[in-house]
Amino acid sequence: MDKIVMTGMQFYGYHGVLPEENILGQRYQVDVELYLPLDKPGSSDCIDDTINYAEAYEVIKSIVEQEVFKLIEALAERIASRLLQTYTSINEITVRVIKPHPPVAMFFDGVKVEIHRKQA
Repeated sequence: MDKIVMTGMQFYGYHGVLPEENILGQRYQVDVELYLPLDKPGSSDCIDDTINYAEAYEVIKSIVEQEVFKLIEALAERIASRLLQTYTSINEITVRVIKPHPPVAMFFDGVKVEIHRKQA
């Protein structure tokens, strides 16, 4: 299946279980893979035949920056469901949410959640 991949999108959000995370916020990284047929836009060269990734970016940004979740799993789920609802041409989607600096006394590169969903 063809796909559009958007990687390394960075946003500032207020997600987390700890109250400090909801007050101070932190940076999040989001990657999405949108699985859909790209033969028509490949032939037509018309934006109306594909997903406008600038618009999809704004959908993701509004979720990460304006909504609040305790878990990044819930954040990923919200992104997936909103994109599938907004763009019915997407057959499947993979969403990765990365929390690079979780407030824990451990040293590692962050926490990543990855989910894969299909159109209902």
